[in-house]
Amino acid sequence: MWKPPQSPTTPTAPSPVSADGRRQNPGRRFAQIVRLKPEFVAEYKECHAHVWPEVLKQIKDCNIKDYSIWWDDKTGILFASFKYVGYDYEGDMEKMAGNPKVREWWRMTDGYQESMVEGAVSSEAGEPSWWKPVEEVFYQA
Repeated sequence: MWKPPQSPTTPTAPSPVSADGRRQNPGRRFAQIVRLKPEFVAEYKECHAHVWPEVLKQIKDCNIKDYSIWWDDKTGILFASFKYVGYDYEGDMEKMAGNPKVREWWRMTDGYQESMVEGAVSSEAGEPSWWKPVEEVFYQA
């Protein structure tokens, strides 16, 4: 992933310290795309207007912040972005996938979508991923 250059002359404020004494991870941004099937636009918007509390809690517990999903009505593309602020991304994603309610959510929402990743089966199946990762080419804080 491309990262913006940091000037060695620009001081950076130290990140806050967590309860266990570690410095807070400043975060790594992710972005992904998938296609929304046109016949499911209303259902997709409705379920995301009322995301299940167990799913929201698991996202937070897995150190994901600033999660948003955008939709382009011309192409049907859903664009998701989020910031991961934990220390063990793979471990947190395993915890996410281990939650039965999250897997149920994925089964429901995958039915509304068409993956753009060759060979992808579902969000539950793992690799290849259902949502296609996209490369960051510019960032301004």
